[in-house]
Amino acid sequence: MIDTAAAGLAASITRVDAAAVRPAPELAIVVPTFNERTNVPILVERLSRVLAGYDWEVVFVDDNSPDGTAVVARALGEKDSRVRCIRRIGRRGLAGACLEGMLASQARYVAVMDADLQHDEELLVAMLERLRARQADVVVASRYLDGGSAAGLSPARSRVSRWSNAAARLVLGIDLSDPMSGYFMIRADAFETLAPAISSQGFKILLDLLACARGRLRTLELPSRFRERQHGDSKLDSKVALDFAALLTAKLTDEVIPARFVLFCLVGATGLGVHLSLLAVLLAAALPFGAAQTLATIGAIAWNFVLNNLFTYRDQRLTGRRFVGGLIRFQAICAVGAISNVGIATWIYDYDRVWWIAGLGGALIGTVWNFVVSAALVWRQR
Repeated sequence: MIDTAAAGLAASITRVDAAAVRPAPELAIVVPTFNERTNVPILVERLSRVLAGYDWEVVFVDDNSPDGTAVVARALGEKDSRVRCIRRIGRRGLAGACLEGMLASQARYVAVMDADLQHDEELLVAMLERLRARQADVVVASRYLDGGSAAGLSPARSRVSRWSNAAARLVLGIDLSDPMSGYFMIRADAFETLAPAISSQGFKILLDLLACARGRLRTLELPSRFRERQHGDSKLDSKVALDFAALLTAKLTDEVIPARFVLFCLVGATGLGVHLSLLAVLLAAALPFGAAQTLATIGAIAWNFVLNNLFTYRDQRLTGRRFVGGLIRFQAICAVGAISNVGIATWIYDYDRVWWIAGLGGALIGTVWNFVVSAALVWRQR
């Protein structure tokens, strides 16, 4: 009886109209978004025009934009199945959004481009044809090849872009004119192999991808015109420099020193300045040293927590009651770290009376403790 029912179900499935069964598209364009509702319909219209005759889809990965970007993208998707939207709640970050979008598609080729209309969508066809012909594993749109243009960058951003490109080429040995490009296309099978090693933090997934590949990807650059933004605001800010330094350090050490740990240490360095400044002010107010030191320590730890929440763990930022609870836990964790710092430093000094080695050893142990335990208990990182 059960076999008969199963056979009947199988027969009914085979009778499904073949036109309703659509295979995966050949090309997926992944577009991370945050507050880009005006640009989304324009981009879809341009993709439809440029990619006419090709089998494609666009995947908008939205970080819960308050301007309703996801609502606009989904409304378009209701009328056009080529338009998809992934709405991320409680997660932020350009690299992480690109990773989720690329892994969510079953297309043979995957492109990444911005939603701000600064990338030249006309280049998608040339990129796809190069990959189809197996001339490369990844094709990069370069602003700095002959025929390309970075006219859409302000003078300040242009200088930063060129400096960071030069640093990436020098430090990581990447032989491209524009390894910091945010516009590229890759074979999906090549990407799937490297995906587990790519960080979900940061803003330049191509640089991370190329660093993880260690020369195993055949790369090709095509000249690209980088246009001026017409709608919305740029998302690049001072956090980008921190992300870049952290990523370079992580790749130079083969991930022995994680990018988040670098950011954590940079934040800690600013906390030292805050501690000394508070201590000076409190001592000038005639507080006893013990009380002044205690208050300065509490203030510096609070400062470190706020900055780590803003920068180091901004993709898992704590708000509201969770912020208050996280601050209390962070204070307790750092208090234990301070005790560990003193205990380890004293032990090292008793063994070998070189004060700076003892001090550095204690500080290192305390910092590692604070990073590992706060990641697990405050920001819930594995």
